[in-house]
Amino acid sequence: MATRIVMGLAVSALALSVAACRSETPPAESQTASTPAAADASHTGHAGGKVFFVSPKNGETIKSGHRFEFGSDMYPIVPVPEGEVKPEAVRAGMGHFHLGVDADCLPAGATIPKADPWIHFGTGSNFIEMNLTPGPHKFSVQAGDDLHRTVEGLCETISVTVQ
Repeated sequence: MATRIVMGLAVSALALSVAACRSETPPAESQTASTPAAADASHTGHAGGKVFFVSPKNGETIKSGHRFEFGSDMYPIVPVPEGEVKPEAVRAGMGHFHLGVDADCLPAGATIPKADPWIHFGTGSNFIEMNLTPGPHKFSVQAGDDLHRTVEGLCETISVTVQ
């Protein structure tokens, strides 16, 4: 009998631990930028969050047609909602990738241009194959929110040489 009680308590404790560790994203309606705290949160990233190049690596020599791939740690990458996104509907704490070709990181809160030299990945994608001219190039991968505004601390710049 005592064994059953102990086993029951152990199973209950395990179930509570799993439930406590689960993280679910609240619906978009509750993640708005209508309050100053929410607006600030959309541009400060996550503590320890980062975006980075999976490939190529900084200093690497690559061929034209190389597949560029990006990663994210502690910052969810999601597609931009369809249609016009109102400022009050911006989802805090999540965004999508942008790639700057021969461009530096933009300051936090800046709107990323929807034109050359920036490529937007609004579908939530994390890769692109690029045909490039030979020589040295600089690339910046930067996270942007639903309005394509940069998020503080979520940018990485690398330099590569194309053969």
